[in-house]
Amino acid sequence: MEGTIQRHWEYICNHNKDKTKILGDENVDPKCEDSDNKFDFSVMSYNILSQDLLEDNSHLYRHCRRPVLHWSFRFPNILKEIKHFDADVLCLQEVQEDHYGAEIRPSLESLGYHCEYKMRTGRKPDGCAICFKHSKFSLLSVNPVEFYRRDVPLLDRDNVGLVLLLQPKIPSAASPVICVANTHLLYNPRRGDIKLTQLAMLLAEISSVAHQKDGSFCPIVMCGDFNSVPGSPLYSFIKEGKLNYEGLAIGKVSGQEQSSRGQRILSIPIWPPNLGISQNCVYEVQQLPKVEKTDSDLTQTELDKTEVLVAAEKLSSNLQHHFSLSSVYSHYFPDTGIPEVTTCHSRSAITVDYIFYSAEKEDVARQPGAEVALVGGLKLLARLSLLTEQDLWTVNGLPNETNSSDHLPLLAKFRLEL
Repeated sequence: MEGTIQRHWEYICNHNKDKTKILGDENVDPKCEDSDNKFDFSVMSYNILSQDLLEDNSHLYRHCRRPVLHWSFRFPNILKEIKHFDADVLCLQEVQEDHYGAEIRPSLESLGYHCEYKMRTGRKPDGCAICFKHSKFSLLSVNPVEFYRRDVPLLDRDNVGLVLLLQPKIPSAASPVICVANTHLLYNPRRGDIKLTQLAMLLAEISSVAHQKDGSFCPIVMCGDFNSVPGSPLYSFIKEGKLNYEGLAIGKVSGQEQSSRGQRILSIPIWPPNLGISQNCVYEVQQLPKVEKTDSDLTQTELDKTEVLVAAEKLSSNLQHHFSLSSVYSHYFPDTGIPEVTTCHSRSAITVDYIFYSAEKEDVARQPGAEVALVGGLKLLARLSLLTEQDLWTVNGLPNETNSSDHLPLLAKFRLEL
């Protein structure tokens, strides 16, 4: 309505602390080029708003002129943004399957991307995609994660994740790998138990994919719409590597809404043992008891004993994970303390989208839970600035004439020291 939003590159590397540039200024920072001992790459995370979900939730878009909401109007805008930012890796959420097949994938392939896609389970027609530039990476493995589990009553939702292992195409002899994950967790603010379990399932898959022969993890970039706000227990768990959830109300986990009257407390443990994921968010090797096959009664008794033993071990209310993850964004403007927002429509303007990454040692505040030695962490070079709610309403909120999702794209530039 009132023109376009201005977003700037904020340079993080120390030699560049004070520089900010308007996008479209093509002068690349000279110290941020590839060379023999480093590999630089950019990552965009973007919830592009599935057309079906837009139409099912039209009450959220009453502020928009109708034509702005048509897919035929929205897709060219989204594609223009993707072209403009030209990221090496794209993590997209709410990618509708029919649009992916007909338009999104062919368009991205014509721009030099290789695309992988995981549709949600059940009857949900959208999913997550990870696309990367052929020129920058080779694909080593594709690992989809389905959070729906028929055998676990808690996990009756159709959200998914996708985890790729990528190898930078570099001339040097050392061949590092990077693990890129993308997800869209359950929205329901009152179901923090499901959100935490979905997150644990994603972390377990990342742990298995990123695990290296020497016992360390390769660098990780974890993107997505986590449907949780900064500082919430779920967010803190990602950043701090630990969460004691004893006495935590189920609706307080994501911080999306303040009221938790009459809410039940998270059960301990949150998920049942048959999920096969430990409180450390790794896949458990199922230890079958060694018993003689001769006496079937004995076998059952022994199995019962083992189950009791496992149950006793599990009754801790402490969740942990082994990564040392930082957020690309700081979530508040340093001068004013006003919150940054990543999504804005008629009902709310908050941050729910993130790019988390394995920080290099010097980037990590010495926090407990970050004990894992990270030889090849990532250095954050720059990020595309976010906006305040007020900024977004000056252009009539989201979507608008030029920004065609109800989320903003997040964008970061990283360096991997070789």
